[in-house]
Amino acid sequence: MRGIINYFIKNSFAANALMIGLLIIGIVSGLQMKSTFFPEIPNRLIFVQTVLPGASPEEIEEGIINKIEEKLKGITGIERITSVSNENAGAVTIEVKQKADAYTVIEDVKNAVNSIPSFPAGMEPAKVFVNENVGFAISFAISGAENLQKLKAVARNVEDDLLAMDGISKVSLSGFPEEEIVVECRERDLRAYQLTFSEISSAVRAANIDITGGRVKGNKEEILLRARQKEYYANDLRNIIVKKDADGGKVLLHQVADVKDQWAEDNPSRSFLNGEPSVVITVNNTPKTEDMITITDLVNNYVDEFNADQTELKATIVRDGSILLRQRI
Repeated sequence: MRGIINYFIKNSFAANALMIGLLIIGIVSGLQMKSTFFPEIPNRLIFVQTVLPGASPEEIEEGIINKIEEKLKGITGIERITSVSNENAGAVTIEVKQKADAYTVIEDVKNAVNSIPSFPAGMEPAKVFVNENVGFAISFAISGAENLQKLKAVARNVEDDLLAMDGISKVSLSGFPEEEIVVECRERDLRAYQLTFSEISSAVRAANIDITGGRVKGNKEEILLRARQKEYYANDLRNIIVKKDADGGKVLLHQVADVKDQWAEDNPSRSFLNGEPSVVITVNNTPKTEDMITITDLVNNYVDEFNADQTELKATIVRDGSILLRQRI
């Protein structure tokens, strides 16, 4: 140690060069650091989500979940597997061992799931993904209109604007119930057309679904065929054919049932700001790639511009996670 000190005493240029080098490294490192409230925690959970419309929990368990769990046995890096079977859907949660890399294990999981040839007909493609760590950045509410549909429509546009900004990838909306399509069969018309409720249900289920049509192989490429017939609004379902006769006559859904959009009654989630209906927009950040302070600055500027352009609606910051982070820094 004494020799190193003597060297720098005799060679002032080397000491100054080392100091300047350390300063440059520190400045560059500081500019490249991402600001986040909590440290990043390695991800250890992999999810497999499956959907089979019209299936009972028992059918999901026997026809899908058990087959997936059987295929996952023996994959290196898996510590524990748990599953849940519900009506129409099932989920498998895979916990990865401490020293294993979830993004390496997920490739083996995808290959295992894709190799199962005997899934039930009508099942949607299984989704396999790693649970991504996200942190809270900022949230704001849009209020000023009594019509919840209008607030939601404006919030959707705001969501698109925020996602288009460089550095923002996680935006979610809340403050309104889930939307659902209600099909109310009219008994009088069912009798007139000699139809049953189960026939109507089967026709809607068969028509409102995405279907895979196989593959077309060419000399240089392979094309996957898929028919996208799933609709999300009542008007798009009104003309579903529920019955045909030998003469070519057709009975459409709206001729025997009332089809309408409505808010879900079993989940009456609402938010209010100063007594007015509102929709809350929450922006999160991924600690590894996105900077919280940069995101909150972008959102605050967007809120100011939104309020300057609006006469009826108003955006109000509800919570800014960067305030406490700036104080810590």
